Amino acid sequence: MNEPPIPLEQIRNIGIMAHIDAGKTTTTERILFYAGLLHRMGEVHDGNTVMDWMAQERERGITITAAATTCKWKECQITIIDTPGHVDFTIEVERSLRVLDGAIAIFDSVGGVEPQSETVWRQADKYNVPRIAFVNKMDRVGADFNNVVSMMRTKLAARPVALQLPIGKEETFSGIVDLVAMQAIYYDDATLGMKITMEQIPETLEEMARRYRDEIIEQVVDFNDELMQRVVEEQSFSKELLIKAIRSGVLQGGICPVLCGSAFKNKGIQQLMNAIVDFFPSPLDRGGVKGIHPVTHETVERLPSIKQPFSALIFKITSDAHVGRLAYARIYSGKTGMKNSLSNPRTRTREKVTRIFRMHSNKRHAEQKMQAGDIVALVGLKDTTTGDTICDPDFPVVFERMTFPDPVLSRSIEPKSTVDEEKLVNALERLSDEDPTCRITIDSETGQRLISGMGELHVDILIDRLVREFNVGVHVGKPQVSYRETITKSAEIDTEIAQIIGGKSQYAKVHLCIEPIEPVKGILFESKRDGDAYPQLFIAAIHQGIVEASSGGMLSGYPLIGIKVSVGEMRFREEDSTEMAFKIAGITAFKEACGRAMPALLEPVMRLEIVVPVEHMGPVINDMNSRRGKVLGIAQRRDAQVVDADVPLSEMFGYATALRSLTQGRAVYTLQFDRYELMDRPRQEQLLRRIGR
Repeated sequence: MNEPPIPLEQIRNIGIMAHIDAGKTTTTERILFYAGLLHRMGEVHDGNTVMDWMAQERERGITITAAATTCKWKECQITIIDTPGHVDFTIEVERSLRVLDGAIAIFDSVGGVEPQSETVWRQADKYNVPRIAFVNKMDRVGADFNNVVSMMRTKLAARPVALQLPIGKEETFSGIVDLVAMQAIYYDDATLGMKITMEQIPETLEEMARRYRDEIIEQVVDFNDELMQRVVEEQSFSKELLIKAIRSGVLQGGICPVLCGSAFKNKGIQQLMNAIVDFFPSPLDRGGVKGIHPVTHETVERLPSIKQPFSALIFKITSDAHVGRLAYARIYSGKTGMKNSLSNPRTRTREKVTRIFRMHSNKRHAEQKMQAGDIVALVGLKDTTTGDTICDPDFPVVFERMTFPDPVLSRSIEPKSTVDEEKLVNALERLSDEDPTCRITIDSETGQRLISGMGELHVDILIDRLVREFNVGVHVGKPQVSYRETITKSAEIDTEIAQIIGGKSQYAKVHLCIEPIEPVKGILFESKRDGDAYPQLFIAAIHQGIVEASSGGMLSGYPLIGIKVSVGEMRFREEDSTEMAFKIAGITAFKEACGRAMPALLEPVMRLEIVVPVEHMGPVINDMNSRRGKVLGIAQRRDAQVVDADVPLSEMFGYATALRSLTQGRAVYTLQFDRYELMDRPRQEQLLRRIGR
């Protein structure tokens, strides 16, 4: 028998995000334990956590796929998505933040704001997601709470407000000071932190606690008029009023409360759960979601109410061995069951949900209905993919789709036998359906099938899943870098098409001007002429031709980027000019113009951060120079040095093994895509010879 629905104001949909190894999964495990969902806490290093359920996750001790679960705390329903910390799986963070109402940013008390911390923070900025920071691992050697708060200000341009202070640090870390209630909180190790005692703040911390509390009031007073009035009139105020003011600041994105603790040592988690309930928005607080009507293209708003027409966004697709294809959906408005027909405006098809599940990692709890505020997994959606909207057929709406980064690394992959060919095709279809950053292409020159991803680890995991999950025997080639092609000077061209195609005369004349721009801007298209002067269909056809032509450059066959295309004079004949003619003219003109504009290759450049002991700095820097790396800066972090560098991706294969050898396994690094950069001529010619161009 299903429980009555939870009121919208008591729902919290949140994510947990951080740099790799900051403690996201361990924190989630503790939350589930204190919420009563687990009777025994798993550990990442033991490979027995609930949220890391994939074999690859348990073997490597990292999170690869975002896992969802739901628990209750203080009468609130909290749906949590535990996201990966490794940059190769950043798409999992992106699509989770797209549908969440709040996010907990976890920071390592020693490392502070690390590279992937910055990446996920920017992703949360993109979707205006309110945040709470949790400084984890306060029991570690080198823990520094104040340094993390300072790094949040300088590196993230955030407005952190410390609501807690640690009592002791490193091996003496024993509890926290709650600056809102002005109490010291201690945790009983014998009961795994279940038993909590409240005491007076230690004398050594009293003065600091008062100073930090004054800072809280100063930061949040602008968000609540009643608190402002009481402070101005020097009147006392309740803890509840201060919490209300902090909540307003969080909802408006004006502040980021900072808490602390040690998830592994079971300290600070209950207070973090209280903060989720007290400070994070409900779907009602987040308000309506705007979309576009698929026919009229007018702006449409869906409010978080079960009385509104049904609408939901599909943000993730997975394969389940028992029920098949699962589509994760965030329900924004309305309610519906399994018998109702739904519409997918993108495909213009009707869809029917056959089963509804509330997920607990990889386990499923069947539901009969879904309504506004829910995050559920659906079975039965055949033509719906990541980023699609499903809605009431009588009230169509399309929510903004997600954008996914292009992959930067490829490997050739072929079946071991003809028996495996069909299995491989089906398996690759399912992988690319689940993961939008997994691309499958066929090299037009060699006929090789290529699997592309966001990095070495990403592609390795994809291939590992092919072998284990889909039982496909494959031969795998060496990693290949995804280069790009661009132009280095401007060019203009006139192209005239006058020929008979399919028994019909076709005519089009186009003047095209191209010029180099920043690679990050891709291909920009503009028409210099007034739209009324020429049929808009012809301009659109030229644009389509240019998009098709840019998929492979004449120099190398790699996609073209960093080009601005301007359409000038056009000529057409009423009886002979067609969209096809102008599309062919666009393709021909673009290719010829690029050939005249000194085409060149671009290579992906990665941002590298290495944390290395001082005594190993020399060999690490020398190795970096040999890989064409540029050291951008070196900073001190406790007893280690942090090297910030740029390095071409093509030079980084096998770097993990090399770094371990150079530093006796004591250094760690993170690598993420930064930009495309022009390749020097000798290397370009060498690469073109290698690929047979």
